[in-house]
Amino acid sequence: MIDKLNAIKDRFNQVSEMIVRPEIISDMKKYIKLNKEYKDLKPIVTKINQYLNLLKNIDEADEILKNENDPELKELARQELQESTSKKSILDSEIKILLIPNDPDDSKNAVVEIRAGSGGDEASIFAGDLFRMYCKFLDSKNWKYDLMDVSEGTSGGFKEIVFSVTGESVYGELKYESGVHRVQRVPQTETQGRVHTSAASVVVLPEVEDFDIELNESDIKKETYCSSGPGGQSVNTTYSAVRLTHVPTGVVAQCQDQKSQIKNFAKALKVLRSRIYEIELNKRNEEIAGQRKTMVKTGDRSDKIRTYNYSQGRVTDHRIGLTLYSLNEIINGDICKLIEELKIAENAERLKHG
Repeated sequence: MIDKLNAIKDRFNQVSEMIVRPEIISDMKKYIKLNKEYKDLKPIVTKINQYLNLLKNIDEADEILKNENDPELKELARQELQESTSKKSILDSEIKILLIPNDPDDSKNAVVEIRAGSGGDEASIFAGDLFRMYCKFLDSKNWKYDLMDVSEGTSGGFKEIVFSVTGESVYGELKYESGVHRVQRVPQTETQGRVHTSAASVVVLPEVEDFDIELNESDIKKETYCSSGPGGQSVNTTYSAVRLTHVPTGVVAQCQDQKSQIKNFAKALKVLRSRIYEIELNKRNEEIAGQRKTMVKTGDRSDKIRTYNYSQGRVTDHRIGLTLYSLNEIINGDICKLIEELKIAENAERLKHG
């Protein structure tokens, strides 16, 4: 293991030296790639240095206990050995997790899509609740979000809403939200006071750059139309809304949020790239999904991942069997505990399966 840790340190030193070279800085693709590697390696190398120092302390304490006759010095060495051995045990576990290969997409920004599912108007209202939940969570993280496409529900909420999120390691946190979210409550539209079950689906995609996936302009069909609001009322009379179709795959993306057709085109292209990338992502994830019960990396659109039960004030994540009786806090954006527990479960699975 020591050889592996030293090899990581050597690579970090090599990357540190390379990213300041003028020829690297002038090559944007290479610079971004190396800069990402530098950021990924830095926390690991910090732990490795702590670990190697502990091993040195343990060796020195052992040496004193074997060769020194001074009782006071031996007692100090015994205390140092005990303390360092205890810290080493903790660092052993932390380093094992850090050495698990990172999902290369974790550091990316994200595109989030929320769609009303079964449940009629109540499903749209719930999709709106989920959007507000995420907005409050994003605000707490100081992440920025930008609307891409919105289709409002007839009684509030959204039939569909698409937005991008920018920040530090956004996809690595939000990817756990992909799947079907189910709500059990008395709907605003229900006069009899009966509990209904409705659902909304959430899809989180890594935002990809043009060097992550190449799209040929000839493969993209572009259509423009007038932006519209609820009930089909015209919002403007210019053809600023953009719909893009990737002909080879049939993948479609659209944006009508901006008044400028150019800005809408750029946003729609961002979503199109992410949706095409998702196809490849799913192929990759299917290879490992069968091994892991959490399946957090697949973001399967049809998987029921979470239930929000209002009458009992509970939220249950079905992937890991976690139930929290803090629905009000969670629906108001405090989803950190859920994400943290899913991360722990995923790391445990990854350690188990190598």
